[in-house]
Amino acid sequence: MTEQPALTPAAERVLEVVEKLFYDNGIHAVGVDMIAAEAGVTKKTLYDRFGSKDAIVRLYLERRDVRWRAHVTGVVEQSGRFGPRRRVLLMFDALESWMAAENPRGCAFVNALAELPDPDHPARPAIAGEKQWVLDYLRQLVRDTGARNPRKLAASLFMLFEGATVAASLDVVAGAVAGARDAARQLLDAAL
Repeated sequence: MTEQPALTPAAERVLEVVEKLFYDNGIHAVGVDMIAAEAGVTKKTLYDRFGSKDAIVRLYLERRDVRWRAHVTGVVEQSGRFGPRRRVLLMFDALESWMAAENPRGCAFVNALAELPDPDHPARPAIAGEKQWVLDYLRQLVRDTGARNPRKLAASLFMLFEGATVAASLDVVAGAVAGARDAARQLLDAAL
């Protein structure tokens, strides 16, 4: 993630507006005119503050990622009350509560990836960074359990985690996150 710049109140308002607009409607469906109108600023202000819509998209995703990471670590860490195995499973609890509150249309990063196929788009590092962080955090949590082959186990848990995110957002499998948590428990039991 890039360092978050200090923003003017108008720029903060723009980012608050795009959080909802981009997530609810899709990045390509939201133009600069709509952003300016909803935020109560001029297009000139948008370009002066951000330079381009692509830069706004990147900041939107980076800020969402900051909130996501804080949510996950807040749930998992919970003052260190739980042992290492339980902390791995708490990742799925964090996902479930985030999905209920923040992700009714699925993962914002997966949605953005579908809309931004150009690997050189300025927002692509934010998308990849969020997914890499989830995998790295799972690796750290799995290592703490003493599991055999923690890298392989973390990769399997990551795939369960991401699959549960998609399945839950589509409502294809009832209780997708809970099912993924149960599968994760079984994988952990087999690896310990």
